Amino acid sequence: MATTTAAQRRSAARAGYDAYLAECPARHLLERIGDKWVSLIVNALADGPQRYSDLRRRLAGVSEKMLTQTLRSLERDGLLTRTVTASVPARVDYALTPLGAGLLPLLRAIKDWAEENMPEVLAHREAHDGRAAHPAVPAPHPAVPAVPPAAAG
Repeated sequence: MATTTAAQRRSAARAGYDAYLAECPARHLLERIGDKWVSLIVNALADGPQRYSDLRRRLAGVSEKMLTQTLRSLERDGLLTRTVTASVPARVDYALTPLGAGLLPLLRAIKDWAEENMPEVLAHREAHDGRAAHPAVPAPHPAVPAVPPAAAG
């Protein structure tokens, strides 16, 4: 029986999680953390524990069902904790775990990027949709400056 070094065992373990493979658990995790509600919930919990009702108010447009499902999946994956305090009515707080807090800088960066670049993205969408509405008009290549028809003679 061949012995393996710790480095070889770590390398083999990493190879076992290839997100490009359809059934890889890492792909399923990427699918989960790529969800818009996950990103918004993790970012909302950056300031500390919050009650369900606070999260619901903060996340405009989320249904109770979607918020509940997303919170349960994040708890199952170990990204947040759910703490119930006995009171009338019962108080339920959600907080990031250390694992969830490790994800926070990445999701915060994506959220910030989206907010900062939205004007440019909207301009590209508008230009694209205008071209799609008029398919006979070719889109100029970004590296080739557009030449006005009068100067093209």
